[in-house]
Amino acid sequence: MTSYGDLLGPPPTLLTGDDEAESELLNGTAPATVAAGSPTASIAWAYLAEAELADVDTETAGAGEVPPAVVAAYAYARTGYHRGLDQLRRHGWKGYGPVPWDHQQNQGFLRCVGVLARSARLIGEEDEYLRCVDLLNDCDPRAAEHVGVVQP
Repeated sequence: MTSYGDLLGPPPTLLTGDDEAESELLNGTAPATVAAGSPTASIAWAYLAEAELADVDTETAGAGEVPPAVVAAYAYARTGYHRGLDQLRRHGWKGYGPVPWDHQQNQGFLRCVGVLARSARLIGEEDEYLRCVDLLNDCDPRAAEHVGVVQP
């Protein structure tokens, strides 16, 4: 259940982001270089994870042999997810409550959760997929659509 927009729920968590990493990515620095230089920046891990899934035929990836890119996407997304959880906790998040998509600095974390959900489903981790969908919905009911996650 989400408390998004609930005046009695916790206030939205707004991450401060990593301006240097975000600037490097926007200026064309390779995401792997940015992730190595700023390993706490979820946005760099999101770029890496999304790039791995970009060329995967998701219609056939879950049926039979799993392409290595799906496993790489899962690993990158999980790293960015955990780095994002660390940041959220430092900003007062208690494991629930709104993390609005509209706040640009939250998008690295939310994008990682989205790729984690999609890649988990492709490797047959349905429980992980459902946990990620629940997390996205708790953070911001609009986030799943932005990150390409289909509601179950």
